[in-house]
Amino acid sequence: MLTSKQRAVLRGIASTYETILQIGKCGISDTLVQQVQDALRKRELIKLHVLDNCLLAAREAASQLADATGAEVVQVIGSRLVLFLRNPKEPVVKF
Repeated sequence: MLTSKQRAVLRGIASTYETILQIGKCGISDTLVQQVQDALRKRELIKLHVLDNCLLAAREAASQLADATGAEVVQVIGSRLVLFLRNPKEPVVKF
């Protein structure tokens, strides 16, 4: 569980990040969950974009991906969402 200060730090870091994955009309598939897990393992903090043709709202997509990957939702603004999952072996983000 992230504290509000940690969440604020992560939001600041994520503001400079590019969106690396998109959620389209197919929604959240097993392939997308695997890609998110791989990206979280490598980067710890990722930004995603929910396209207009997706049937899910950004908040719904964020909670479903967080449940599927074990990550925490840092932020949802409009159609963009940020997820965080600490890598215990090689942490990238330092608090």
